[in-house]
Amino acid sequence: MAAVPIPTRQLFIGGEWKHPVLNKRIPVINPATEEIVGDIPAATAEDVEVAVEAAHSAFNRNRGKDWAFASGAFRAKYLRAIAAKVVEKKEVLAKLESIDNGKPYDEAAWDMDDVAGCFEYYADLAEGLDSKQGTPVALPMDTFKSHVLREPIGVVALITPWNYPMLMATWKVAPALAAGCTAILKPSELSSLTCLELAAICQEVGLPSGVLNILTGLGPDAGAPLAAHPNVDKVAFTGSTATGSRIMTGAAKLVKPVSMELGGKSPIVVFEDVDLDKAAEWTAFGCFWTNGQICSATSRLIVHESIAAAFLDRLVKWVKNIKISDPMEEGCRLGPVVSGGQYEKILKFISTAKSEGATILTGGARPKWREEVFGPVLCVKTFSSEEEAIDLANDTHYGLGAAVISNDEERCDRVSKAFRAGIVWVNCSQPCFCQAPWGGLKRSGFGRELGQWGLDNYLSVKQVTKYISSDPWGWYQPPSKL
Repeated sequence: MAAVPIPTRQLFIGGEWKHPVLNKRIPVINPATEEIVGDIPAATAEDVEVAVEAAHSAFNRNRGKDWAFASGAFRAKYLRAIAAKVVEKKEVLAKLESIDNGKPYDEAAWDMDDVAGCFEYYADLAEGLDSKQGTPVALPMDTFKSHVLREPIGVVALITPWNYPMLMATWKVAPALAAGCTAILKPSELSSLTCLELAAICQEVGLPSGVLNILTGLGPDAGAPLAAHPNVDKVAFTGSTATGSRIMTGAAKLVKPVSMELGGKSPIVVFEDVDLDKAAEWTAFGCFWTNGQICSATSRLIVHESIAAAFLDRLVKWVKNIKISDPMEEGCRLGPVVSGGQYEKILKFISTAKSEGATILTGGARPKWREEVFGPVLCVKTFSSEEEAIDLANDTHYGLGAAVISNDEERCDRVSKAFRAGIVWVNCSQPCFCQAPWGGLKRSGFGRELGQWGLDNYLSVKQVTKYISSDPWGWYQPPSKL
């Protein structure tokens, strides 16, 4: 596979590339080789100030007629143009993603298809907004008429994680722009390359200046001042529960709305009536896809005791058959985790589990293909009854995803309803479509991304009510006409 050069980019503010005020940069490390392959600009509070001002100006330019309150069809043209450029640059973007993040190239290429599809989808929804403006509200009094306007919430801060760098950014950028918001995107410092390429694409398609600003940098230096900025009207965050809690605390002081897509410890419940191989493959995919680094990974296997031994035997065979290699190698299905820090964290979890009496069925150390990292970890428990399976599945502070595998449709329906989770998969794990809502319960956060729900995240609803009678209101005694 042909090598791809790592572009040297600056911060993207007000439609232009700008050096960070303090001129600092962060090295980019390829997790497959642990070599430094480039660097990215490190934004600080000073750059946040400039970016928020650029977004604020873009929102209010020409009293909003240039973007925020232009037609949805006008904004849709830009979203479609971005989608077309992503398709055109798919191979380069996928290679950069793989080098930066460690995910297999085939997965990164699939991500780019989803990025383009998501921009196209929200272009459609932006166009659909126009016909929904002025939707009448039925009132009990014929002396009044009322209608509803859907308006952009304002300047939004979009803070995204490292596991799907460009796709997670798109889940926020596409609906925010479709709604008419202006935005500042702060991707994770562990994998920002493709988000800087998104900036280049925005420049190529002529996106109006300041509509999307992209700041790379460390969370405390760039993310924290961005989330706390008084001129940011909303924060949308995907990441850890601990960071989400800190952002909420800061937002509370300004009564600022937030939406949160946080951690998960999702269950996959396998009943005794399954095809062992089909169930084993979905179980492996649910935990080892994206090198196991998905907030929704079904990393808790809950399997019926009568098939546990046979099922785990098949599962180990499937897992041992997964091709672990450099992510650029053809057929790679598991690459390195994103960073040395993440690798150490995973090993610590494994070591703690061992000390508490867990048995490691396979893996648990670096694979022999190279001095590298191995991440995904699946925990296993058994159950004897449907009620016990549901109790085990729901016994967590999190509530993002849950999966059930069984040939009994009625049982699948019962279990789906009983799961305390925002997303349920039946006879599969992890499929995700930009048309369907995504989000969780409990400490997995609140608010929904994707689908119409994702657009609603960035819209404010305005009620307009008009008095249409020619009669005076007549509540007060009129003053005498002397």
